[in-house]
Amino acid sequence: MAKKLRVGIIGAGRWSKRAHIPGWVRSDLCDLVVVCDQDEELAREAAEIFGVAEISADAEATIRRDDLDVIDVCTRDEHGESHEPLTALAIEYGKHVLVEKPVAADFHRVKELSEIAKSKGLKTKVGLTFRYAPAIQYMFDLVRAGKIGTPWLYNGYEQNSQWLNPWYPQDKRLFKEYPAELPWVGTDPDPKAIEVASLEGYGAPTIDIGLELIGIGGDDIEKLVCQMANLLHERRRYNVDDHLSTINWDDADMWIARTRKGNLFSMQSSFVTVGNYPGITAWIYGDRGALKATLITDPETGAIQKLEYADGWITEDADAAAVKYRELEIPDRYWNPGHQPDDEWDTAFYGCLIQNFLEEIASGGEKNEGNFEQSARVQELINAAELSHREERWVYLPLKG
Repeated sequence: MAKKLRVGIIGAGRWSKRAHIPGWVRSDLCDLVVVCDQDEELAREAAEIFGVAEISADAEATIRRDDLDVIDVCTRDEHGESHEPLTALAIEYGKHVLVEKPVAADFHRVKELSEIAKSKGLKTKVGLTFRYAPAIQYMFDLVRAGKIGTPWLYNGYEQNSQWLNPWYPQDKRLFKEYPAELPWVGTDPDPKAIEVASLEGYGAPTIDIGLELIGIGGDDIEKLVCQMANLLHERRRYNVDDHLSTINWDDADMWIARTRKGNLFSMQSSFVTVGNYPGITAWIYGDRGALKATLITDPETGAIQKLEYADGWITEDADAAAVKYRELEIPDRYWNPGHQPDDEWDTAFYGCLIQNFLEEIASGGEKNEGNFEQSARVQELINAAELSHREERWVYLPLKG
């Protein structure tokens, strides 16, 4: 058996414990060596839960260790302020890197880090979680196999209600005292100064799915126009607050885009629209049929995903049932080996992401999906959408400057 990859994770918060760490400790391709967090108590708690021997409170020292092969950056980050420097340092020290989105707020910097990593023979991966859901991976393969003919129209929806309640904190971290040194989000009330939130959150992986699907047909986005909105103007900023504050962030947005082949690509993201986690639906229509992937937890059955197909070709003697969407069975091969039947969506889908990354590194081949280059394209579209909203115009791709 090949030597196991040695992994260090930076960040031991809620998402680390629910998504990242279970994926590492369940895989037989790696050993999770150290859990690092600036809050040493948080690191110790996570290490004890998952049986990790070492903890650290020093991220830079962890990255500089010469006995680690992979660094996982899972820190809290609004617009790349912690992800970017930690990622850059990890690449500098020759580590394969998994990092949560965004890698950096400016797509140019993501591209730069991608090129540096490639020059060193390093694999990169971004937390575009939902492309690794078995329903989505199967969807990709079906489109590649010609199941719907040539893909020509994509509709992506991200909608859940996690911030519909104004008393649910904007910052999910549980603070023991008021975090006076943290930068405040959404302080400028000008609608054109709205801060990107929803679109850079679950909106990003929904865009990523669409780019992969239209890319199978050799297409890409040429231009887009976007409108962002702040529907809920006041909310509690931190868990230690006993009052609401004005927070101007995009809790909803919509865009329409035209592809280079003249096809259409639409997006809607929001976290103040009623819906269950993770709240993603992706439709891809082609000239022979359509596929619909739903990543939404069913509170009655516990199901976390569904993939449906409809044949678009109707003969003269066909009835209306001919175009009915029918659920497809998702083959077991799309699950990671560590998957457990009662896993919730975050643990399940992220386990697939981590296994995918480990297999890419272990294989030593060229395959590296969801990497920094792909993430840079997603971030470029987010930057274009932000520019479109602020300047109230169509924005053409690629962005200049």
